[in-house]
Amino acid sequence: MQAIKPKNDRINRRSFLRVSSVAAGGLFISLYLDLPAIAHETTQEPPPKVYPPDAFVHVRSDGKILITVNRLEFGQGVQTSLPMILADEMDADWSQVVSELAQAAEVYKDPVFGFQMVGGSGSIAHSFTQYRELGAKTRAMLIAAAAERWKVSPDQCRTENSVVYGPAGKSTRYAELAERAARQPVPGKVSLKSPSEFRLIGKKVPRLDSVAKCDGSQKFGLDLDLPGMKIAVVAHPLVFGGRVKSFDDKEARRLDGVKDIFEIPLVNGSGVAVVADRFWTAKQARDLLKIDWDLSGLERVDTSELWTKYKELARTPGNVAVARGDDKAMSRIPVARRIVAEYEFPYLAHTPMEPLNATVRFEGSKAEAWVPSQFQTMDQMTVAQVLGLKPDQVTFHTEFAGGGFGRRAVIDSHVPREAATIAKRLRGTPVKLVWTREDDVRGGYYRPMHAHRVEIGIGADGLPGAWRHVIVGQSILAGTPFAVMMIKNGVDQTTVEGVSDTNYNIPNFHLSAHNPTVNVPVLWWRSVGNTHTAFVMETVIDELATRARMDPIAYRRKLLKPEAKKLLAALDLLDQQSGWRNSLLKGHAAGISCHECFGTAVACAVDVSIENNRPKIHRATVAVNCGLAVNPLTIESQFQGGIGFGVTQLMAGGAITFKDGRVQQRNFDGYTPPYIVDAPVTVDVHIVSSTEAPTGCGEPPVPVISPAVVNALARLTGKRYRSLPLASV
Repeated sequence: MQAIKPKNDRINRRSFLRVSSVAAGGLFISLYLDLPAIAHETTQEPPPKVYPPDAFVHVRSDGKILITVNRLEFGQGVQTSLPMILADEMDADWSQVVSELAQAAEVYKDPVFGFQMVGGSGSIAHSFTQYRELGAKTRAMLIAAAAERWKVSPDQCRTENSVVYGPAGKSTRYAELAERAARQPVPGKVSLKSPSEFRLIGKKVPRLDSVAKCDGSQKFGLDLDLPGMKIAVVAHPLVFGGRVKSFDDKEARRLDGVKDIFEIPLVNGSGVAVVADRFWTAKQARDLLKIDWDLSGLERVDTSELWTKYKELARTPGNVAVARGDDKAMSRIPVARRIVAEYEFPYLAHTPMEPLNATVRFEGSKAEAWVPSQFQTMDQMTVAQVLGLKPDQVTFHTEFAGGGFGRRAVIDSHVPREAATIAKRLRGTPVKLVWTREDDVRGGYYRPMHAHRVEIGIGADGLPGAWRHVIVGQSILAGTPFAVMMIKNGVDQTTVEGVSDTNYNIPNFHLSAHNPTVNVPVLWWRSVGNTHTAFVMETVIDELATRARMDPIAYRRKLLKPEAKKLLAALDLLDQQSGWRNSLLKGHAAGISCHECFGTAVACAVDVSIENNRPKIHRATVAVNCGLAVNPLTIESQFQGGIGFGVTQLMAGGAITFKDGRVQQRNFDGYTPPYIVDAPVTVDVHIVSSTEAPTGCGEPPVPVISPAVVNALARLTGKRYRSLPLASV
């Protein structure tokens, strides 16, 4: 999702530690970053808050070190990388480190965003210093405890692999010091290691959850099974915002195991909930319902009509996002040196491997929720609001998730909201709500469809001398708490990111956008606006390079701003590692693209041929500049997976379309994901060496693969591809 930024650069930070000794023995340490809510910042100091003490580190008496992760783990490897950071500064024995996902709580809010979440590729970037300080302060307290026991100065002690060493051959394990360390004063400031001192950071460390995921013992939200638990599904209206006029459930109630059927309010409209002992029973019962829907007053979206509207809008200036240079410069460039390009990008579904789910148990004065959530704070607040409780009366467990791609970061929390509504009626009974694959494909919250129109005037040197760009697409953030920060001059910044902040040095640059209102729920899709803006920028730049008869990497180097050092370094590394471009097989072509988003620069080269009228990606070489690489093994996995996910945009069946307000696709039979044959045969990932602060890696790989592939196709076919998905080549 988009890297949401606070309203201003000033963030009021108060950090402190709370330490306590518990009955079972051991050391608990918590680091708190107390931030005002990003939407309600003031210049006044907020009052102190009270947090639970056992937040981040627990040194157990058996030597195990439990590190709590304040994020959702859904494949990105954060449950290993964050503990690595803390353990390195703590000098912990990595073989004794275990980790767990945090419940929803004030202490676990993102230090920058101000609420507990995963998104914007910010997990490591935002918590790097936070977890380093945690580790360093924990280490300092353990040293202080040992020094006190031995009656020596802390300066005479050192640590290694969960052991404190002192003068005269003294040593003691962290586990033996835990209770004494818990009584030590918390240091206000600590010195952090220099990169040359890291033992774990920067090393290829296998993930802590690999074994459990390989042997099937890892449990996800969908696997949750509580005593007496019931399963619920909801019949949603086929047109967004539809309301139940009436329903006949006689046949459905005859099925053995059906417990209840009733109407529930939705975020927009209403639906019918079916509760049963088992999922299949609930689904069969739902299929037997006869529902009369009230669709009066609703927009019936039609994709073809929407494209006509979008293209008309794209030919008119929208709200200004960027206006730089001379607006009349284009008129002075001969028509023969102009390019006009129009692009189309469809609605896209997320379709994570694990279907959406949420489990809630309501006890009247308290509740408990188990949700694979990217937005724990918002989801907890929503469950509490539905049940008439305060957020701290809802124990909110973060469950492992089988993918998300932004789909589990929903501002209106509609899935937990539905689960809480159903659980409220079944007081005392845990209820697991399941959205089937069909529910999700047809249920909305898509990457918005977009139209682009670009007019470029080319200078005598072959570089762009004037650029006019109009983007049309729904706003993701309109009507949300983020609108005040992320909608400027009527332009949703997620619509124009990747163009408005381009690293290319383009004079006389004018960018505007239309954000029409459409009756389709939309949401960020992995890498958000960069999914379409990078495609436009990188295919147009490639076309300009071809027209100028320049090497595509050399052209990009010439056009990039001098300060785009990250991107230039990534291109340099790509050039070094893609020597195969000079020895391609007959019928093959190379394609290049590069893009920077979420603070990370990526350059990509692909070797492509055409088989059965579809692109065959033989090799993808990727160079990534993400600052300090905390765990290169995880980064490699992220980029291999992100490249595969990005291929989704190219698939012939990779579009969500509408007719009479209804989604025409149902499941993977109509909304086609990439198959093994579509994925690159080889993905080589190369990381630019850096000691700068780490930046995001989850989303940056996605935007580069599609433009690289179609740039290669253009060399093979002589055609320029302006619309995704690719119906044929």
